[in-house]
Amino acid sequence: MAKKKEEYLSLSAMLRAREPRLLSGDRAGRMLDASSFEEAAKLLTDCGYPDLSQAGAAQIEEALTLRRSQTLDELEKLCPERAIVDFFRMKYDTHNAKVLLKSEAMGLDGTSLYSMAGRFAPSMLREAWQEEKLSQLPETFGKALAEAGSTLSRTANPQLADFVLDKAMFREMLDAAKEADCPFLEGYARLQIDSANLKSLVRTGRMHKDADFLRDALLPDGNVSEDRLLSAGDGDGLAALFAHSPLEQAASLGAGALNGGSMTAFERACDNALNSYLRSAKLVSYGPEAVIAYIAAVEGEITAVRMILTGRLTGVAPETIRERLRDLYA
Repeated sequence: MAKKKEEYLSLSAMLRAREPRLLSGDRAGRMLDASSFEEAAKLLTDCGYPDLSQAGAAQIEEALTLRRSQTLDELEKLCPERAIVDFFRMKYDTHNAKVLLKSEAMGLDGTSLYSMAGRFAPSMLREAWQEEKLSQLPETFGKALAEAGSTLSRTANPQLADFVLDKAMFREMLDAAKEADCPFLEGYARLQIDSANLKSLVRTGRMHKDADFLRDALLPDGNVSEDRLLSAGDGDGLAALFAHSPLEQAASLGAGALNGGSMTAFERACDNALNSYLRSAKLVSYGPEAVIAYIAAVEGEITAVRMILTGRLTGVAPETIRERLRDLYA
């Protein structure tokens, strides 16, 4: 049974108090303007990170992995609805499934590529797959893993296997949102589907792939149906599909990208539309929205920190990093 909003009162207050320590757009800008990598890294200590001014790429990744695991593990214990935290873990299960299938197909050891942020350990996933115990996994995920493995074996096309797993992931996400009886989380899932489909449509057009390829790539259950996306036609049709929606600007840039415009600006606009949706949670005093927005904000922060620090470490021009950086929640 879904929990009452009042059960989130103390947790919401705790997370609201933490929000000012999240990486903000202003602080990210100061990291990019810093005279050196060392100076940029030291600015992160105000966000609760250790001093990474002497760190290499591996140490940066370790710090980011720890940030994610601490956030998810803590909120898994505190959140009244486990399904909300599971929602954010599902993409790591999907990542691990892709690593498992591809590494096995290529005869490689993918151990170093697994994520520990999923709902279950990679070792359990490997055991369930190798010993044909997929019934130990959530039903939708287990069936998708079996289908993806069969698809990869039959076609030798890892992209088709990825499509199977991605569709199952979003189906599980929507199920988790319904289990939590949380319209905000369901809206977030459907907007992610719309964003992914919009990207698939534009990328497919840029690569001159046919309609059958696009049909395989498209995800069901978005706000814009697969049939409407398949019949979008040229850039004008694409822009019209998402008019008066959170993805309106992204679709307009996507229409331009179909004709040789910037993919970077288009994909950035897609991701920024998701962040804009999450920011609406700030208008809710307490409830599951605060938890959802905080976890997503930490994920966005991790992506930004990785982009800034590894970019500065390897000598990427700050302006190049700035062009690729997504809006931040804080």
